[in-house]
Amino acid sequence: MGLFDRTLEYIDQLQNAGTAAAVCERLLGVTSNFGLTALMAGTVPQPGTPRGRQKQHVMLCDWPGEWLERYVARNYVDHDPVVSHMKQLQAPFQWRDASKNAVIDKSSDEVMGDARQFKLRDGLAFPLVTLDGQIVMVSLGGESVELSDAEFGMVSLASTYAIGRAMQLHTKADNVVDHIELTARERECLQWAAVGKSEWEISQILGISEHTSEKHLLNAKSKLGAANRVQAVAEAIRRGYIS
Repeated sequence: MGLFDRTLEYIDQLQNAGTAAAVCERLLGVTSNFGLTALMAGTVPQPGTPRGRQKQHVMLCDWPGEWLERYVARNYVDHDPVVSHMKQLQAPFQWRDASKNAVIDKSSDEVMGDARQFKLRDGLAFPLVTLDGQIVMVSLGGESVELSDAEFGMVSLASTYAIGRAMQLHTKADNVVDHIELTARERECLQWAAVGKSEWEISQILGISEHTSEKHLLNAKSKLGAANRVQAVAEAIRRGYIS
């Protein structure tokens, strides 16, 4: 199958994805072939947006949970050179280009340095400006990114369709009454999972068995429609169940 046919197949899969988790899974199924193994997408908050509201801008997320928490807690969105470069360029680019072209100060250098701790050394960013002027961005990262110009174009097109599908699902979710209810234990387990604790560590902290902590996380994942634990944490954060 040629590159063009593969691209059409990926787009069809994305358009048929019924949940944000499915969109994440299918887009990363494309991009991981090129070393892009982590994903964040959503609307870009205005400078000075309170940290508690920044998570509401996230539509797709498969970043390490601890990195997402740190990014929000330290207000990195206002200092991230990738975000700054995207606002100026408003065209697809590689993260390394943002570092080369931006004025790197202590804050922006800290952002990129911390990202590398989570094996996010390079990546691609794809901005999209909506009809009402809102900036939406897909940011894909990994430890080692290698792709040709043609592959870059394919990933760019697939990412554009992915964020479009995510926006459709996001709008649909906003118009539907949300009946998801997480128990107190499920929220507690997700809160500790967000900072990187294993099922065994969570069981020790909460004074429950490892099997029980695993069951709570599985229940929460199922309720949130997440494909894995990282996506469950991200969705719980986006919905405000954990902070």
